[in-house]
Amino acid sequence: QIQGTIFPAPNFNPVMDAQLLGGALQGISCEKDVLIDVLTQRCNSQRLMIAEAYRDMYGRDLVTDLKENLSHHFKEVMVGLMYPPASYDAHELWHALKGVDTEERCLIDILASRSNMEIFQMKEAYLMQYNNDLQQDIDSETSGHFRDTLMNLAQGTRMEGYADPSAAAQDAMILWEACQQKTGEHKNMLQMILCNKSYQQLWMVFQEFQNISGQDIVDAINECYDGYFQELLVAIVLCIRDKPSYFAYRLYNAIHDYGFHNKTVIRILIARSEIDLMNIRQRYKERYGKSLFHDIKHFASGHYESALLAICAGDAEDY
Repeated sequence: QIQGTIFPAPNFNPVMDAQLLGGALQGISCEKDVLIDVLTQRCNSQRLMIAEAYRDMYGRDLVTDLKENLSHHFKEVMVGLMYPPASYDAHELWHALKGVDTEERCLIDILASRSNMEIFQMKEAYLMQYNNDLQQDIDSETSGHFRDTLMNLAQGTRMEGYADPSAAAQDAMILWEACQQKTGEHKNMLQMILCNKSYQQLWMVFQEFQNISGQDIVDAINECYDGYFQELLVAIVLCIRDKPSYFAYRLYNAIHDYGFHNKTVIRILIARSEIDLMNIRQRYKERYGKSLFHDIKHFASGHYESALLAICAGDAEDY
């Protein structure tokens, strides 16, 4: 059963919440604990209703007030929680594409893991927020087969629910050849199959690939390709197999390999909080021995730590 860590709050009262936030933000010193208590314990649609009540009550924009009163990573978490999911994805993609350096791993995380519907909504949000076309921006800010694969994913045209066992062996052969030959044409075939076939179909294809080659598809991709193209292909495979495991792996990397890569940790916790963060936590614990809660506690501090832990949620025995 797939589940998040944040649910709609029972007995929800947006006017009372708006009042609490107003009091916390308007005081001489900002009461950050109140912000954490309210915003991490309401689901996204409830937060948007609070923002509306806040505007009616104070004639001010809640997000603007959060930005003005908070700083650093704590601000990123609190403001991030206020975006609807598609807008948050759009916001992250925009910064990944238009920042000083392109953040390839952010592009990979989002585009490799979202459904057709999520991609469609994210493109709409991107256009509305930035008056730019997401696919055009990917085209101009990235290059090579990495770009082609991102462009393909950003079309959001993956087949859904369809599986054809008779075609699985054929697709597996094409993937196997693509790992042997590595020509431009083979790379195109590889990404076409991985970006357009249904998850159900690809499950069978990966099984057939193993039968044909005696090798796991991830190992084959890692051997044959390199750079962000290879990382993207692997991410697609891992997301097809088990998204919570993929995000557990990305969180572990972000926390341990990059000296706590704040942006990645914040993005994954917020984006998955109402989808499968509970499952991500379970996979993290199973795979790495320590709980996600423990590792965040170890690396983050202050109100930033409290906010991340509140989103991570869970019971004491998990820690």
